[in-house]
Amino acid sequence: MHSRKVIAALALAGGLVAPMALAATPAAAMAGSCRVELEDIDAGNVADQDGRDELRFLVDGNLFPRINANYFGMNAGDDGNPGDFEDPTSIILNTQDVAFVLRETDGPVWGQGDRLGTVTALGSTCAGLATGATRTITRTLTGTQQTAYSYVVSLEMTAL
Repeated sequence: MHSRKVIAALALAGGLVAPMALAATPAAAMAGSCRVELEDIDAGNVADQDGRDELRFLVDGNLFPRINANYFGMNAGDDGNPGDFEDPTSIILNTQDVAFVLRETDGPVWGQGDRLGTVTALGSTCAGLATGATRTITRTLTGTQQTAYSYVVSLEMTAL
């Protein structure tokens, strides 16, 4: 008889403890900020008639590449990597946006050049990510300069 009371008490206690343990589990922390970086760029067609574009990214007022080179050259069909542009990166709050502006430059003065298009990472996307989560943002940039051009640009957003 005594064992039935013990079993009933344990069952009751187990039934109360389990829901409380589940309720005490914290929800995944949502991102207050994110790191946004260039992940990839692929050239379809290029803007210059000579068949080669001299490219830079304008991010937060900085041109990339900016230290070891004045531009990264791409021909139709080329694949560019973040390191080719000296790793353009920005940190944003979940209330901010950041634009990665693709620019085609011409020498001998390697300035901002002509805007080919923009890929924007939205703070609202960052706000919806759990800490450590990533999101890829991909856009196709098209237009006509000297010739019709197309670039596929991918950014990676990581919640901090």
